[in-house]
Amino acid sequence: MSDKVLAPETLLKQRKHAQKTAADKAAEKVANKKANRQKRQVIFKRAEQYVKEYRQIERSEVRLRRQAKQTGNFFVPAQPKLAFVIRTKGINKIAPKPRKVLQLLRLLQINNGVFIRLTYATTQMLQIITPYAAWGTPNLKTVKELIYKRGYGKVNKQRIPISDNRVIEETLGKYGIICVEDLVHEIYTVGPNFKVANNFLWPFKLSNPTGGWATRKFRHFIEGGDVGNREDKINALVRRMN
Repeated sequence: MSDKVLAPETLLKQRKHAQKTAADKAAEKVANKKANRQKRQVIFKRAEQYVKEYRQIERSEVRLRRQAKQTGNFFVPAQPKLAFVIRTKGINKIAPKPRKVLQLLRLLQINNGVFIRLTYATTQMLQIITPYAAWGTPNLKTVKELIYKRGYGKVNKQRIPISDNRVIEETLGKYGIICVEDLVHEIYTVGPNFKVANNFLWPFKLSNPTGGWATRKFRHFIEGGDVGNREDKINALVRRMN
């Protein structure tokens, strides 16, 4: 008789299950690696395409300005479609109507900032909150810096940092937005899915500006204060607050 002791059936089953799980995990890892490589290539191509598009827009504007100057005309740029709004006042002593507008624009705290599509309706809303907010037209650099540095997404009603493209893809993948560059492009160009993309972005929580606010903060910008429409000068303010 042999002295060989047979392993219990349960132990053999456990080993078999562990081997199968390990093999499945390895196969999944290889598949994910391949899919990620392909995804990266798509993202790089898209990013290159967006850079070309931005340069083209810039060059066409320069060309139109030169043409207008040569013919002795004035170049009138297109009306801006995008605005960035920053709340400059706290919660005390605000009338009900402006308070409701600030709530609708998701500006619930001081120094909160949001992107807004400029339409007749939103322009009227901005007029109502003029004493409590500063806004203007952001450029591409501002949009990029805000999303890359201060960007948080709304995932299952939770504030999740945009530290990975997966966060964006899981929520906005069905709209063709799979990476940060797609998100920046959709916001900056005010694309067809702007509403969804903007709603995905949690309101930006900015710091107080470096060097402080103006001495008379609650006067209009053109009177030496900080509130109201400051057009492209909003970019300098965002740099100081970001």
